[in-house]
Amino acid sequence: MVTTLSEDHVPGLLAAFDLGSWGQLSDGPFARGRLGAIWRLDSETGSWAVKQVGETSDDELAEILEGAAFQEAALAAGVPTPGVRRTPSGDLIAPIDEVCVRLHAWVDLEDPNFDLDPVQLGALVARLHGVDFAGTIGVDPWYTEPIGDDRWSEVIAALRKRRAPFADDLASLVPEIVALEKYLGSPAGNLRTCHRDLWADNLRRMRGGGLCVFDFDNAGLGDPSQELALVLVESGAGDPQKGRAIRAAYADAGGPGRVERPTDFAMPIAQLSHIVVAGCRRWLVSASEDDRADNEAWVREFIDRPLTRTVIEALLSG
Repeated sequence: MVTTLSEDHVPGLLAAFDLGSWGQLSDGPFARGRLGAIWRLDSETGSWAVKQVGETSDDELAEILEGAAFQEAALAAGVPTPGVRRTPSGDLIAPIDEVCVRLHAWVDLEDPNFDLDPVQLGALVARLHGVDFAGTIGVDPWYTEPIGDDRWSEVIAALRKRRAPFADDLASLVPEIVALEKYLGSPAGNLRTCHRDLWADNLRRMRGGGLCVFDFDNAGLGDPSQELALVLVESGAGDPQKGRAIRAAYADAGGPGRVERPTDFAMPIAQLSHIVVAGCRRWLVSASEDDRADNEAWVREFIDRPLTRTVIEALLSG
């Protein structure tokens, strides 16, 4: 049984991260996502986002450590992102009794929103792509490789066998997804460490104004042009004028990427395909109605707002 954080862990948190003599932990997760939960800890040194770290492989730990280092470099370069809190000895993760945790400065954020200011958005991504950071996490198939017609057919067959309520809606999109996947496989441009997860969940408006990027756990080598294309898909799809404003602000701020052809959309094409398949597989093994509903919602985010060749053509012509 996995132990979760509680008020009993507060003294250990304060001591491990040198947070002073008093603190109060939120009664439960202050924010919860599909892949983790965040507690809020208020202390005499400020407010902190506390994330519990579960069992991790050596590769996963390396990604977490490098993501934190990239986040620290980004903050030092002026990118608006929460500060990473380390222990006095410099450790990112600390064991507190039977749980392991890591901390970031707390930032009051608005809910995810596709309608972010295009000038602020383009400038932020350009600044992020200008961070002087040489990482070691390489290219990952999640961002480059297709699912393929055969695997899509297997997924749809499994969903229909289990009578998934979204199976037919997703199946109707598979021919378009497979057509998009033909854009994958071209040589990437100048690779550098990228965030690689700049969807609306991780790039939000702060309640006090301005934008904030966070959750660098998936950072690794990528093509900045393809990451810019991901941002265009998330925030500019359906509004070519906004997409054009994002690209202009990015270029004006010195961003190195350029989105000029359909193959530049390889990162969002591949990633969305893998996200949808992951949501389907999680639905298939869900043990409760709540889990099934949550994973159906994950898949329907794509069904309700699909990436298509028409969307890409509009963004390129904008």
